[in-house]
Amino acid sequence: MVRHVVTFGRVLREVGIEVGPGRVADAVRGLGSVDLTRQEDVYFTLRQTLVSRRDELELFDRAFTSWFLRGPIAPLVRQKQERGEEKVVSVTLASADEDAEARDGAPLELGASGHELLREKDFAQMTAEEFERARRLLAEIARSRPRRTSRRRTPDPRGDLLDMRRLIRRSLRSGGDPVDLAWKARKAVPRKLVVLCDVSGSMDAYARALLLFLHAIVGSGAGVEAFGFGTRLTRLTGDLETRDPEAALARAANMAVDWGSGTRIGASLKEFNDVYGRRALSRGAVVVIVSDGWEREDNELVAREMAKLGRAAYAVVWVNPLKGDPDYQPLAGGMRAALPFVDRFLPGHNIASLEELAGVLEGIERRHAA
Repeated sequence: MVRHVVTFGRVLREVGIEVGPGRVADAVRGLGSVDLTRQEDVYFTLRQTLVSRRDELELFDRAFTSWFLRGPIAPLVRQKQERGEEKVVSVTLASADEDAEARDGAPLELGASGHELLREKDFAQMTAEEFERARRLLAEIARSRPRRTSRRRTPDPRGDLLDMRRLIRRSLRSGGDPVDLAWKARKAVPRKLVVLCDVSGSMDAYARALLLFLHAIVGSGAGVEAFGFGTRLTRLTGDLETRDPEAALARAANMAVDWGSGTRIGASLKEFNDVYGRRALSRGAVVVIVSDGWEREDNELVAREMAKLGRAAYAVVWVNPLKGDPDYQPLAGGMRAALPFVDRFLPGHNIASLEELAGVLEGIERRHAA
């Protein structure tokens, strides 16, 4: 039963319900106090311990029917992703609507087909106009950041600790009686995010799109560091902080003197660990490596530096554009050497795959559990 409840908690997280280890533990303790042969007791125990908002009840009911009763239902959809897609559709189609109104004087009705086509199109096959539309989508996707619980607390009516200062101030309204309780809880803040992007010749078809994504991530807020590497490592954070993406790409290309050259993944990782790792840049951070895994020199060095990076980082996610091919196999020596130390291995060839990456980053709740 414990294994079922833990897996059920993962199902709920996939559809957008916030279920942490504490809630799962409460559910297990609750089930230990009821009759497990009664479906009603099991249902209400899980609902009471795993659901905290009214708008999550429908998703919980569908997940419960699917997992415990094996009932046929429509595929579950994550609420967060669904809301994000609706926002992305409006951003993507806005320019098309304006152009249509200017030509015909009447609004043009557009469905989701154009949006879905752009989401599934490979970056290597996009035109300049499609890149412009994709840039807006990437800016929306980049807003999804891994988060952590801060040590500082903020007022929260559902908090777990009394805010004594606010409680005393409020008690003055009632003659010193603490009638109106004030609570506080630890707030969630963005976790450090480090992105290492391969700009060698083998990644040339995807470098522009991935650097646009990097520019959007750097612009999403503090705590983001971006690097490019080919034969050497180059810090690109300052060059990507400008508001104009084209100017940012031009500055990044000028800074990365090895743009379009060979690939030395092991040497670049070693430089990152030796220089920036000592500054605790990767300590507690989610590290995203974007590369096809082609290493021209020492594969054993890749394995050693990836092991060192994994010990320092909160999670390591590897994004490989070639993984979008259904027939792809990680046969490159650098890729094989790195995989044992990677928490999640994802494709990165189109917008849909980057949306998957954003969902993974947003859903990381514990160390090396990406």
